Amino acid sequence: MNLLSALENLMLVPAIVSSRGTITSPHLKNFRRLRRAALVQVFKCAGFNLVFFFFCAFCRGNFTVPKLSESNMGFGVLGVFLGLLLEVSTHGPHSVPRTSWKRQDLDLLEFSEPGISNYSTLLLSEDRDALYVGAREAIFELSKRNVTVRNHKVQWKVAENPMMMCTLKGKSKERDCLNYIRVLQIVDDERLYVCGTHAFQPQCDYLNLRDFSMEGRPEEGRGKCSYDPSQSFTAVMVDGELYSGTAYNFLGSEPIISRYSPPHSLLRTEYSTSWLNEPSFVFADVIRAGKHRVDGEDDKIYYFFTEVSVEYEFFGKLLIPRVARVCKGDLGGQRTLQKKWTSFLKAKLVCSMPELNFVFNVVHDVFILKGKDWRDTIFYGIFTSQWGNVGLSAVCAYNMTAVEEVFSKGKYMQKATVEQSHTKWVRYNGIPPSPRAGACINSQMRQQNISSSLHLPDKTLQFVRDHPLLEDPVLPIGNRPRLITKDVNYTQLVVERVRALDGNIYDVIFSGTDKGVLHKSVVFEEDVHIVEEIQLLKNSEPIKNLLLSSKTRSVYAGSDSGVVQSPTAFCGKSSSCDDCVLARDPYCAWDPDTAACVGILDAPKEQLRRLIQSLNGDADKCPSVSSASPQDYQRVLVKPGSSAELPCLVKSNFAHVMWKSNGSLLNEASRFHFIAENGLLIYSVAPEDQGYYECWSVEWAPAAGKNFSRLLAGYTLNLQLPPRPPPQTKHAATTASSQETTSAHAAEGNVKTERQPLTSAGFTSTVLLTYPPQTDSSLTPPPGGTVRLQPSRNLPPNPVIPRPDSQDPSAEYLQHNNSVALLFLFLLFFLLFSAAMVYNCYMQYLPAPCLRLRAALLGSNKCAHQTEYRACEAGLMEAPAADKINMTEQPAQNGSQAAKNLQALRDTGYETEPECSNGRVPSHNSGGDSSSQEKPFDVDCDSQSIQFADADEPYC
Repeated sequence: MNLLSALENLMLVPAIVSSRGTITSPHLKNFRRLRRAALVQVFKCAGFNLVFFFFCAFCRGNFTVPKLSESNMGFGVLGVFLGLLLEVSTHGPHSVPRTSWKRQDLDLLEFSEPGISNYSTLLLSEDRDALYVGAREAIFELSKRNVTVRNHKVQWKVAENPMMMCTLKGKSKERDCLNYIRVLQIVDDERLYVCGTHAFQPQCDYLNLRDFSMEGRPEEGRGKCSYDPSQSFTAVMVDGELYSGTAYNFLGSEPIISRYSPPHSLLRTEYSTSWLNEPSFVFADVIRAGKHRVDGEDDKIYYFFTEVSVEYEFFGKLLIPRVARVCKGDLGGQRTLQKKWTSFLKAKLVCSMPELNFVFNVVHDVFILKGKDWRDTIFYGIFTSQWGNVGLSAVCAYNMTAVEEVFSKGKYMQKATVEQSHTKWVRYNGIPPSPRAGACINSQMRQQNISSSLHLPDKTLQFVRDHPLLEDPVLPIGNRPRLITKDVNYTQLVVERVRALDGNIYDVIFSGTDKGVLHKSVVFEEDVHIVEEIQLLKNSEPIKNLLLSSKTRSVYAGSDSGVVQSPTAFCGKSSSCDDCVLARDPYCAWDPDTAACVGILDAPKEQLRRLIQSLNGDADKCPSVSSASPQDYQRVLVKPGSSAELPCLVKSNFAHVMWKSNGSLLNEASRFHFIAENGLLIYSVAPEDQGYYECWSVEWAPAAGKNFSRLLAGYTLNLQLPPRPPPQTKHAATTASSQETTSAHAAEGNVKTERQPLTSAGFTSTVLLTYPPQTDSSLTPPPGGTVRLQPSRNLPPNPVIPRPDSQDPSAEYLQHNNSVALLFLFLLFFLLFSAAMVYNCYMQYLPAPCLRLRAALLGSNKCAHQTEYRACEAGLMEAPAADKINMTEQPAQNGSQAAKNLQALRDTGYETEPECSNGRVPSHNSGGDSSSQEKPFDVDCDSQSIQFADADEPYC
């Protein structure tokens, strides 16, 4: 049962399991189908095979489900998991912002002070027009309209004694044993409640806003603030009471959700893993019940965190995102759960990709978008996967009505002891007590004389102590994420509702990343459009806090290095109606009277009537613009043979650039044309390159279902011809020494030689490139008008154009680079081939000609020539006496030749004896008769020379 529940949570396998752990047949069939598909996908990656084997061997004992074998189940579960990781990482969504703004392109406001860091705690006061910033050992009051203006500052440092105690506990004096401000909450109009880590001894105090000074009455911050500045922490002030989620001890091993109020004692959670199991708190806020609520329930405080799962088993710690709830009027129990929450319940948050059956199981931040009624409240959350190598972030939205449905009607889970005394969590199928455990005090309870949690029966309190977990999950709106991005890690988010010109209200999401980038997205009915991304921070560091002000139309980002203020929209950056409409920004619209993109929230009502806005990106609503005449194009003069750069900046990441030359479309295959991101580069401008160049932007609008093209830039490219030189007089022939001097100076580029004038009629449509480059400075253009141009090697933004007759070495890019590369490759292959030939010849792997060469080089005493080889044939026939070897017939000078030939027939791999006969060498004398007895295998080695296929030549 635990295995299939984990599968349901991680991979959304629709397995229905009874309390005995059996699986119904139709869902088992679906599980097997999913398992097979995942395994096929995983086995496509051969590198996973060995990992599969070891992981499955490790997991066999952990995954045991009746009616399924252990090995099959362990292998199948890991197959599903790794298969989904592979599928998500390779085929996941890839959302791209339409516009990317660099920091230097925008006018952002930033605040920081030397020696102070960790500006991570932000508090916005709309009434006082102030932004309060909690940093390391300092608290600032900044102007909300301009954060560069500092109104007040107070320092809160650690005394010497607490710092010494902190260092004795093994903490760093320069980093850990300082005071990091973690809590900034408004108490009333005149005070702020401030808490800091204070050298691992949390302390809290009140900050007087009149003179911006600390009251000097420190309180113990245990349970209100974290010990470690890097620990997860959340807090919210509700009607003068501080609700927080943090660690209660120095080691951070006792997490609690607590409430601190001066007239009452600390109310907290039970210290049990079933209540909180290594949680990571991210957010807490209150949802007001409203005055007109029929059931008369109390206000509720919701906590969002990620904890280690207790109801599922996996090969490692499985993380689960949670939402927990407590009632504002909870006072604890009379006898059971004294000074403990009686209304604490928690449920699972689900954020998944249905098309890939993948679940995001870590929540990083939550923003509650409150409406006029609690039913209209929607909260957004940022989720990622526990396994960070997937590289996906998701934003899911939840209705508060769905959350209330789970907490008021959801099934409870309970501990159950099964075989081997192992504790598992299963659904509680019994009848829950009345009043319902974990419910807030309502009108029905008051009718039963239960006016507070102190009057709840012990049966209800004991049940809620043992059953804090609900089985039913909280599903997102649409059962899928609102936004999914690849290779982006979101850390913080804020959401604002904007009413567009069409009368509809759209949710705009501002999400910060771990690289200091802010994404702005608009939620539509079926999709989410990322309008732009902004580089907020100078350094690539995480955004640790985000706040949004609807009055100033600004977003405030806090990080370790400082605070940055950015406007919610950059409407003025759109220079045309098409660009303004295609952005699909609900903040912006095009004003045809002023020919500018303006913000609609600050525009007067009479101006709104004439504004143009289309959130589906239909640029056809823009007024028609007269096409630019070629006479209005920017004129560019270029010297022959130089390079020309035609800039063309495209703001939209959705658009692609299309260049036209004299009405013809250019591409990368065009002659010496390079289409870059910022323009067109033309190498070695020739006469045929003259004419009109147009840069067009073509952008596809998915919502409108159309392509929109517009002219971004136009150029007229002409050649700048050199002036006509003065007429030359005839000179006598120079001497050889003067010719050498002139050639040397011309090669160094220090002498400019005269040429015939180049006129526009003197150019033809062919440009010849010489290989190697022409170096003779005395050459002049031929009568036919063909010009030899050498393209420039380096292309600076404003290149210095050499004269056509100069031979600058930097102008030999095309000729010199290619020839050198080809020559280098040829020499490399030649050396490799020669080395292979020499090695094979030396190792006697090549035929006789190479062996003779080897013998000559190594000085061996091998014969230079031998007759054709005829093998020594084996048989039982005796050679006739007339065919005996007659050594006396050889000349005297060759008397020892036969003996040497026979001696050369040594072992070569084909024979086991060094002679051609049966182990004996025939004897020879001066007479014609041989005294030796003929043998069956004797061979006439003199008249029948022997040469093996792979042996050396016989010795002479």
